[in-house]
Amino acid sequence: MKNVLEVLREFFLLGLTSFGGPTAHVAFFRDRFVGVKKWLTESEFADQLALCQFLPGPASSQLGLTIGWRRAGWAGALAAWTGFTLPSALALTAFGIGVMAFGGGLEGAGWLRGLQIAVVIVIANAVTSMWKGLCPGKLHKLIALAAGGVILATSPAWMQIVVIALGAVAGLIFLAEKKDDAADSTGSCEGFHPVKSSYALGITCLALFFVLLFGLPLLTKFAPGQPLEAFTAMYRSGSLVFGGGHVVLPLLSEEVVGPGWVTREEFLAGYGAAQAVPGPLFTFSAFLGSLIEGPGGAWGMALVSLLGIFLPAWLLVMGVMPFWQGAVRRPGVRAALAGTNAAVVGLLGAALYEPVWVGAIQSATDLLFLLGVSAALLVLKWPSWLVVVLAAVAGWGVFG
Repeated sequence: MKNVLEVLREFFLLGLTSFGGPTAHVAFFRDRFVGVKKWLTESEFADQLALCQFLPGPASSQLGLTIGWRRAGWAGALAAWTGFTLPSALALTAFGIGVMAFGGGLEGAGWLRGLQIAVVIVIANAVTSMWKGLCPGKLHKLIALAAGGVILATSPAWMQIVVIALGAVAGLIFLAEKKDDAADSTGSCEGFHPVKSSYALGITCLALFFVLLFGLPLLTKFAPGQPLEAFTAMYRSGSLVFGGGHVVLPLLSEEVVGPGWVTREEFLAGYGAAQAVPGPLFTFSAFLGSLIEGPGGAWGMALVSLLGIFLPAWLLVMGVMPFWQGAVRRPGVRAALAGTNAAVVGLLGAALYEPVWVGAIQSATDLLFLLGVSAALLVLKWPSWLVVVLAAVAGWGVFG
């Protein structure tokens, strides 16, 4: 129980301070659970990240589930998801209830600008550390650079899956004879707790994932109702999106604006609010749910929508983890993971440039602000969450 409460506390704090989208969330998680808490090694963290990149759904939330699971079992996974999701879900639901009063004027706010710039150095710090830890040899570095180059040269979100798969193949071919010292450190971290998970449970969860994906639309034909229809729309969106984060927005727009549940103006206003709150972007579904009329009012429909979009992530993680835990110990899989880990570094490096750097650094003032944030994080060694909060305050003064 102590570990569960510890997981809840850590992820609740991250849910309050993790601005910047999924790439930034990965950086915050790495900084906290690899660098500070030492719950995972660098290699273990990258292995879990690679798995979550393969799965459809919100990669950062799924990564949180696996970290909570490793620390305190499935109760820890639930604590991690609750802590990380609750702050933004409550904020966006409240915003949805008062959307006509608040409007969509968050874009361009000074404090939000400060946050966007702070995220640049947080991610850059994570990429640098992962480069050192996961790319020890020339072949590792070449895989990472090739992965980053492919992502920068292409635009489809599904290309991330292709790049990770190719990284695994390259690792299996070229790194099979190389000893992965980081992987041998499994169990050396303070937070590592081997958690047994049933293969039967995994198969059941995977089967349920597909049953719901194809069965819910049919069920709405025989038992129509707003809660079920909203849950189905959100479940479908959470199941079919690869890359997470902003990639889900076109799907959500089609699901809720198309049938007239939410106006395009309301959708855009909620999207602006989602940019301004910490935590996973998938909590945008709570805002949308709060605008859909149904039993339980705004809060009830927000909960229905939130559970609908996150349930696929839960089923996929619970379904795959039992097989992943055993497979990762095999030499061939370890070699493939070495290549995958290097590819993940390349993906994060590409994301650091586009959209993070391109979207945040647009003037000399932005660059000077970035240098100040960098000094606080890299020279003064202030914790990343504090740097983020102070950057918001400073941004309000500089850009507001």
